[in-house]
Amino acid sequence: MIRKLFRDERGNVLIITAIALPILLAAFGLGFETANWYQVRRQMQNAADSAAIAAATNGSANYADEARAVAAQYGFQNGVNSTTVTVSNTATCPAGGKTCYSVSIQRNVKLILAQLIGYTGGATIGSSPAQMLLSSAVASQATQPRNYCLLALAGSGAAQGIRANGVPKADLNGCDVMSNTAAVCNGHNLNAGHGDAHGTSTGCGTTQTSNVPVVSDPYASRASNIPPNKCSSYYTKPSKKKDPNLPASNQLSGTISLSAPPALCGDVQLTGDVTLTGDSTVLVIYNGQLDLNGYTIKTASGKSATIIFSGDNTAGYTHGPTGSGTIDIAAPTSGNWAGVAMYQDPSLTSGVDISEAGNQPTWKITGLVYLPHSNVTFSGAVNKSSNGKSCFVMVVDNVTFNGTGSILAQGECNQAGLTMPQSQIPSRGKLVS
Repeated sequence: MIRKLFRDERGNVLIITAIALPILLAAFGLGFETANWYQVRRQMQNAADSAAIAAATNGSANYADEARAVAAQYGFQNGVNSTTVTVSNTATCPAGGKTCYSVSIQRNVKLILAQLIGYTGGATIGSSPAQMLLSSAVASQATQPRNYCLLALAGSGAAQGIRANGVPKADLNGCDVMSNTAAVCNGHNLNAGHGDAHGTSTGCGTTQTSNVPVVSDPYASRASNIPPNKCSSYYTKPSKKKDPNLPASNQLSGTISLSAPPALCGDVQLTGDVTLTGDSTVLVIYNGQLDLNGYTIKTASGKSATIIFSGDNTAGYTHGPTGSGTIDIAAPTSGNWAGVAMYQDPSLTSGVDISEAGNQPTWKITGLVYLPHSNVTFSGAVNKSSNGKSCFVMVVDNVTFNGTGSILAQGECNQAGLTMPQSQIPSRGKLVS
């Protein structure tokens, strides 16, 4: 009987099961909860990544609200279900600086079966033990370059660097515009691709972007290439019949080839059509205007020129083109004046306004027209030079569009030797860690 009892193993399984069951349940519970934590953390990481990108893309004062709203869409709402969403715009960037956007999501998850092996998790929900889960992401605000064919510097403090009322025929197709203050176009968007402004952009451009960083003047330094003024006196074109004519040196007509910039002192007047045949011709007019007088000044095929207005701010001088006629010039593609067709000395602040740009006279220009302190009324159509590329850029203090206001499409400024004004426009954020 005793021997049979020792040989009977039928109860052993129950004993082993009773001993092993708690261990099996604990292992199962820990595995289950670990898998659940992993799943929740993946969801949290996706939420943190998307929220950080949203904050960097937003880039404005309410970036944190934007980030928390995105996190909530993933089921992680700040202050709900033991969840904390922390957002900052002063995170350290991998490339240096502390301008990146960070999002951290913390959630405490109540323990269920893991307690069977004595695991407490290190956190609590109320009085219950919990596991603290954390995910974080850092993003930077990416930028993309944008070139402008019209830049209003607004150094005078003009509240609206670019403005237009009506102008249904204005056409800046293929052209982006930028104002260092506000840009306001009522009734027509100028048909410009992008209307950007450091202040508020309203109605200018098919796409309007406000709060764009100020674009600094990229051409002011070219003034160092202007030859010294050696004029001792300045001639003024006759305004009455009894006034003397301009001297021969200030009357231009026919074919002109110049090897060095002449000293044109005072007003210059065309007395016939002028063809400039020199390589990179530079015409410098000191304290005077260029009166087209109904004629055309143009560059010959394969040739180029820059017209410069310089001098001082003595009252009564006009520093710019006037009269009916046509300016048909292509800027040099290399050298000190590469890409520059017309240039007002940035030291000039009076006598620089232009009332009928593109119309009186007609502009057929390849290159830059630089009028940094000019209040410009744009009322004509600018086409490319007869012998130049399709490239036109105008830099002004401020501009008002009136009438036609048309600028040829841009596309060949690189070939024309001109680096266009550019800004870095904030774009979609990107993860950096």
